[in-house]
Amino acid sequence: RMCVDYRELNRLTIKNKYPLPRIEDLFDQLGGSGVFSKIDLRSGYHQLRIKDDDIPKTAFRTRYGHYEFIVMPFGLTNAPEVFMDLMNRVFQPYLDKYVIVFIDDILIYSKNKVEHEQHLRTVLGILCKDKLYAKFNKCEFWL
Repeated sequence: RMCVDYRELNRLTIKNKYPLPRIEDLFDQLGGSGVFSKIDLRSGYHQLRIKDDDIPKTAFRTRYGHYEFIVMPFGLTNAPEVFMDLMNRVFQPYLDKYVIVFIDDILIYSKNKVEHEQHLRTVLGILCKDKLYAKFNKCEFWL
């Protein structure tokens, strides 16, 4: 994975105060659930496009040339908050009902298998509609 030193850019960036959830609070929602699935999004940040005006800010140079990211690179100070905001907006109708999102991880929880099948269909449909891609070998279903 490419790692660029964005310390100077991060120093100049206005920090996003979007609150990341506390893990303890998320686990409180699981009471009464008996079936779980976990979906891990593939290269989460790289699924977010950068605004055209901000692309030059991501520029870096290697011995092979000058490059700019068109997707969110790792290392930008607001990357986790921006991604978390996207995930919360995408899954907003289902949060606290049967979906928990934490950055690029999605946990689907249900009381039984019948309910879980419907929940999985809904979540997978949203991922497809919003063109968000999972890394299948890191996903776990029907736990």
